[in-house]
Amino acid sequence: MFRRPPGWPAVLVDGPIVLRPYRRSDATAWSEIRRANQGWLSPWESHLPGSWDEVNSPVAFRFVHADLRRSARTGEGMPFAVCLREEGRERLVGHVNVGSIVRRAFCSGYVGYWVDSRVAGRGVIPTAVALAVDHAFGPGGLHRIEVNIRPENTPSRRVVEKLGFREEAYHVRYMHIDGAWRDHIGYAMTSEEVAAEGGLLARWHRVRDS
Repeated sequence: MFRRPPGWPAVLVDGPIVLRPYRRSDATAWSEIRRANQGWLSPWESHLPGSWDEVNSPVAFRFVHADLRRSARTGEGMPFAVCLREEGRERLVGHVNVGSIVRRAFCSGYVGYWVDSRVAGRGVIPTAVALAVDHAFGPGGLHRIEVNIRPENTPSRRVVEKLGFREEAYHVRYMHIDGAWRDHIGYAMTSEEVAAEGGLLARWHRVRDS
């Protein structure tokens, strides 16, 4: 009998921001966002051979969706489409994934994310990451979350620093991105670090509203 992984599937909501599993019907919206944001996203991401338009086409989304579903079913990931509700409509604006999940004595995962530049600066991704991390620490049963970011990626670093992730490592030539092996800064957080504050989302609300 198939057993669902801890914490999956799930829909997470905070105000107008909704995290939900991807659907096959997201292909067109996903492709439009990815293609429109090539200059915003491509310097920071590794991707398969081919042009940006090819690897971010609606057809390519079939393979992306299948891979995300596989990781979720096996308990290796919790991939969320990030959506924004405005004027009674919900639209896809980004992505958050708790991936590379290892359980047993480690109970850890890595968070990755991206957002449409057209909604950047509105608190969408910090809220989405906080929702995903709280879910990973709660129903997801994880103890530690890591985020690795290139030193030059100031907007992404600002997200985790606003949320209070610790900078704890510098990974030399960590990942092959944009034609070269790139250094990354390692950030991390454990469940104990936010438990007393009522969770990461509660911490983020206090920081955002102060």
